[in-house]
Amino acid sequence: MSKIAVVFWSGTGNTESMSEFVAKGIRGAGAEVTVYSAAEFDPDTLNQYDAVAFGCPSMGDEVLEESEFEPMFSACRPGLKGKKIALFGSYGWGDGEWMKNWEESCRSLGAVLVSDSVICNEAPDQDAQNACIVLGKALVS
Repeated sequence: MSKIAVVFWSGTGNTESMSEFVAKGIRGAGAEVTVYSAAEFDPDTLNQYDAVAFGCPSMGDEVLEESEFEPMFSACRPGLKGKKIALFGSYGWGDGEWMKNWEESCRSLGAVLVSDSVICNEAPDQDAQNACIVLGKALVS
């Protein structure tokens, strides 16, 4: 059975809500899933999983959250080569540039993005919830 982690940071609860739908998709596809906040995750934990979904909202000038998520993600970068991952997050304004930059960064590290990333404006609507479930299932395939 695949072991998959869902790791997120959420300031308003929107990205946390998305993480729950990603986990639902993983469980629905028959894999074991553990959900972590960014503060609970590190490179040693990364190595325990077959795949990881990372979730972070757009912050400031369309960047990842800088006090908890970015330091954790930076520490995990060396372990992403060849790792199956998926990305998701919410935003309040902008056009998703932070996600495009994040995807490009992950590809340059050799991470295997298993599906299109999921972004939503504010709280996830039904379409975003369904997309998160599909994203979770893609990590199991």
